[in-house]
Amino acid sequence: MGDNYLPPLISNPSSTNSTNSTTMSSSSSNSPQTHEPNPQSNTNTKTQEELIKKDEEKQDDEDEEECGFCLFMKEGGCRDPFIDWEKCVEQGEKNNEDIAEKCFQVTSALQKCMEAHSDYYAPILQVEKDVEAKVIAEFEKNRESIEQKEEM
Repeated sequence: MGDNYLPPLISNPSSTNSTNSTTMSSSSSNSPQTHEPNPQSNTNTKTQEELIKKDEEKQDDEDEEECGFCLFMKEGGCRDPFIDWEKCVEQGEKNNEDIAEKCFQVTSALQKCMEAHSDYYAPILQVEKDVEAKVIAEFEKNRESIEQKEEM
């Protein structure tokens, strides 16, 4: 776009094309027949450019929000519980709330749904089990270390 943008049916003053002259002469006799730039056209152009930029930013934000994990979760049978969970987490983060406490029920509902659709969500459920096993193993290791130190 830029500063050279002219709205439709207004000829470019630097153009000597007869088509533009014909277009101008065939326009309504009530409209002014000048070749001076319309001061509003720059304002309209800037407004249009701002709207396009905001729309592109919004699309970028939406693309960023829809991560691969989110798309995967929404493609399965637990779309609605996942969306409920997402909203709860977003609200909790926005309000600086304890997300584990605030979202306990929606998280439980999502977990139950995923287990009911384990054929689709098996990869996610397996990762959860692996992480849980690692956390338990680390906990046991730390507990044994503490018990040994106490014995000394």
